[in-house]
Amino acid sequence: MLLLLFDIDGTLVAGAAKAHSQALKLALKEVHGVDPDDVRGRIGPAGRTDGEIARLILLNLGVSALRIDERADDVRDACCRIYAQICPRDLSSCVVPGIPEVLAWLSDRDGVQLGLLTGNFEPVARLKLKRAGLGKRFPSGVGAFGSDSEDRVTLPPIARRRAGKPGGPVARDETIVIGDTPRDIACARADGVRCVAVTSGQYGPDELADADAVATDANELREALRELGA
Repeated sequence: MLLLLFDIDGTLVAGAAKAHSQALKLALKEVHGVDPDDVRGRIGPAGRTDGEIARLILLNLGVSALRIDERADDVRDACCRIYAQICPRDLSSCVVPGIPEVLAWLSDRDGVQLGLLTGNFEPVARLKLKRAGLGKRFPSGVGAFGSDSEDRVTLPPIARRRAGKPGGPVARDETIVIGDTPRDIACARADGVRCVAVTSGQYGPDELADADAVATDANELREALRELGA
């Protein structure tokens, strides 16, 4: 089996983060009584988990680490609840061109399993992809999310374990991370798995050169995955 772990924002969809960002901001206001408007842009959120983004914003606003830890579950729950209320009904226009065809091709391949590896809290990730029309490609119980850990580096082992059999997790050499940021590459490298980077997010080929392959469009992504065994 080959396990393919897809990031969401910038990889599967682009321009779908506005309501997500707003939901996290409103959750921080609700739980901690702070206004994060002037902070988020300074922390470089691309590739970070929701929990890490929240922590960095709160630390910048003077909230103690102890208080952040104590209320982390409250922030997560509030963010997911608010996102469900404000998420646009249709995000299909945000799907990266060619991605539905790539996912359909992969879904028909014997021995290929699709999963998610994203910094989004899982309920946010699932709803975002459902509204984008891609949710059916990613079964529940497979993948790893920002609700599993604040530290993106820890997510690939979680995803491999969930996709594995009772005898053990999916092997590292049978796992590929697909993402659009240097942090996607870093988390793959930390677990010793391969990575294909895509330039559909904010980073270009030079910034993503540490990946095993870099794809500038869906056709190149398909070819890169084919060459890596899909």
